[in-house]
Amino acid sequence: MLIAFNKPYNVVCRFGQEPGHECLADYISIPEIYPAGRLDTDSEGLLLLTDDGPLQHRITDPKHKLEKVYWAQVEGIPERNTLWQLRRGIMVQGKKTLPAKANIIAPPKIWPRTPPIRERRNIPTTWVELTITEGRNRQVRRMTAAVGHPTLRLIRVRIGPWELGDLAPGQWREIDLFPT
Repeated sequence: MLIAFNKPYNVVCRFGQEPGHECLADYISIPEIYPAGRLDTDSEGLLLLTDDGPLQHRITDPKHKLEKVYWAQVEGIPERNTLWQLRRGIMVQGKKTLPAKANIIAPPKIWPRTPPIRERRNIPTTWVELTITEGRNRQVRRMTAAVGHPTLRLIRVRIGPWELGDLAPGQWREIDLFPT
């Protein structure tokens, strides 16, 4: 079984309770299912869960280099050179990231976040679509910060062939193991 879940902001990516946060058990009550990867508490979007250990390993193992696509709302307006830096790979915590796909996108039609992001009257924001094949801790946030555009909101929309689609925050659905 494979589940796609739209993880809301401020939800912890495990089934155990943590004071001050909701967890996966507040949304999903399927026995013996586990997350295949994770999203930080302050990130939103696609989380895959499965009861299949080998599939969980295949999704999370870096040697398979599954693409992960994120929409990042960043502070400021990245210039062409900034996107080029992300595409070439940048130093994050003393180690160069693998090249990413990075493009400015129109603001996506998405749900409002609670609480809303901080807004500064004199600093615009831009949406960037980033595709990475690594999964280092807080990698996208660290990458955008390293090029001078801190991430204000981060939504994962795809892992390999599996997409978030029209799932609302907190909703889940069973999906095909191998979508066509």
